[in-house]
Amino acid sequence: MMSGDEELTAAQREELDREARAKEKAEQDALPYRWRQTLQDVDVTLPLPKGVRGKDLVVVFKQKYIKIALKSNAAEPLLEGELCNNIKIEDSTWLIDGGELLIHLEKVNKAEWWKNVVTHHPAIDTTKIVPENSKLDDLDGETRAMVEKMMYDQRQKAMGLPTSDDQQKMRVLERFKEQHPEMDFSNAKIA
Repeated sequence: MMSGDEELTAAQREELDREARAKEKAEQDALPYRWRQTLQDVDVTLPLPKGVRGKDLVVVFKQKYIKIALKSNAAEPLLEGELCNNIKIEDSTWLIDGGELLIHLEKVNKAEWWKNVVTHHPAIDTTKIVPENSKLDDLDGETRAMVEKMMYDQRQKAMGLPTSDDQQKMRVLERFKEQHPEMDFSNAKIA
C-alpha cells in the first residue's frame, strides 16, 4: 500500500511546497523583526521607535534567553523569550544603526540550523535551507563534510528515507549476515 506522499504527483507535491513556503513567509513577515542565520550565528534586525538610543534600552542576553525592552516600558518588551538554542553570551552583541537594533547572536552549536529565534514564534522548515555556496566553500574539509552529511541526512529524513548512519548500519548487518549464513535472522527485531 502506498503512503499519502507517494500518491501525490510531482505537480501536487510542488503545489504543497509552494503553499508551505508562502505560509512560512507570511508567518515570518508578521514577526516584529527580521532575521537570518548561518551555521555560526543568527542576526536579528529589530525596528525601534524614533529617537531611541542605546541608553534607552534594556538588553539581556543569557545562554538561552533574550530580552529587549525600552527602559520606559520594561514590562512590555520588544522581544523576549527562550532562544531556539544556546548562544555564546560573550560573543553576542548589539548596536543601533539607522533606527534599528542590530543583534548578533553567536551560536554554541555551529552544526545546527535554528527553526526560530525565540521558541514561541513560528518555526521555519530547516530542511529547505540551502547555505550560500561561497560560505560552504569557505569551510575546511572536515567541517564541510560534516555540513554536507547533515544536509543529506535532513533531506533523507524529510523524505522518510534512511540517514547515512542508518545506511551504514544496514551495510554492516548485511555483511554480518553474509559472513554467518548459519544464523537465522528471520525473526530478529533490529532497531
